[in-house]
Amino acid sequence: MQNYARKIEAQSTAENLIFYPQIQQAFAFFVEANDNFTDELIRICEIPAPPFKEELRAAYIKQRFSECGLTKVHTDAEGNVIAERRGTSATPDLIVSAHLDTVFPEGTDVRVKRDGRRFLAPGIADDSCGLMSLIALAQALNVAQIETAGTIYFVATVGEEGEGNLRGVRHLFTAGEFQNGAAAFISLDGPGVERITSRALGSRRYRVTINGPGGHSWGDFGVVNPVHALGRAIARFATYAAPISPRTSYNIGLIEGGQSVNSIPESASMTVDMRSTSRDEIDKLEAYLRRVIELAVREENSQRALSGTLLTYAIDAAGDRPSGETPVASHIVQTAMECSRALGIEPRLDCSSTDSNIPISLGIPAITIGAGGTSNHCHTLAEWYDPTGRELGLKRLLLLTVALTGLSV
Repeated sequence: MQNYARKIEAQSTAENLIFYPQIQQAFAFFVEANDNFTDELIRICEIPAPPFKEELRAAYIKQRFSECGLTKVHTDAEGNVIAERRGTSATPDLIVSAHLDTVFPEGTDVRVKRDGRRFLAPGIADDSCGLMSLIALAQALNVAQIETAGTIYFVATVGEEGEGNLRGVRHLFTAGEFQNGAAAFISLDGPGVERITSRALGSRRYRVTINGPGGHSWGDFGVVNPVHALGRAIARFATYAAPISPRTSYNIGLIEGGQSVNSIPESASMTVDMRSTSRDEIDKLEAYLRRVIELAVREENSQRALSGTLLTYAIDAAGDRPSGETPVASHIVQTAMECSRALGIEPRLDCSSTDSNIPISLGIPAITIGAGGTSNHCHTLAEWYDPTGRELGLKRLLLLTVALTGLSV
């Protein structure tokens, strides 16, 4: 990677690349094909891709990859769609990816509506615009007849959102065809052009379940109550003094339990989300969670001991996203910043939880960037996307891709 970095520095920095006729031709294509990109965006968004059911959208992306002239187009064992555009030399290779899934459950209305310059639909920005950008990148490389030294792998991943737990990208790098690594990895996730995510926000999610015998609220009063114990645990857990630096957060986003107002529940549960830029802090949070659950159950059992009933509990992992950082001085981060500035973008390094978490944790140079345009209300039914200025994001993507793989001239 160091040898390649020196080669790029000598031959094709972003400032030099931007003036190549082929690059300028690709830039012009992004402007000319703007309406076609919007049509593509709508087609992708209107194909449902609920958690763990991304097959229909995957099939469409697979078809479009083939139509763009990419080779070895296939779906792997986890459901990721993978294609390649061969370079003129063996290295360096680059993976450019976007995720197929949305956070919205099966049956969600994903039909796109227009309101002025805005397009409204669940998932229109996260991550339909990223998937559209993969197709736009492949088309631009073809139109401008750009050949790269390194091979570019186009990947549409499954399971990036929520309980998907990064299962698609995790498979790629642990059991899939990139288990031996890659020179660099770029994830396209959502809109915008300023942010370059080089730090991986780690998170852990747990489902806590407390079980008891249940009963009638009057006739069986005095037996152990799972909801009472869960309430104690929540009250204690919410007092945890999370540090500001390293930034750490926790959230109980869902609680469930009970059958009716006059029934003692047989079960109560909650889901807990814990995040931090420090793995040590997540370890501390997890240890605290386990302590408060154990204490809450013990107290309920002690208070209701005369009933002869007992609560039991289980803490099951529901997700684990590793933390880490691609160093600011690394070639991929510096090149991304250089490409941004060459186009008049002032980049901003940030920390987030994306597909890049996995390669970053494995020491693979990785970043996540926006695909251009603007949006708001992501992960809600009111999500919207405005493609105004999208061509700037596409230009930065193409320039970065060529800068990292080398222009073959």
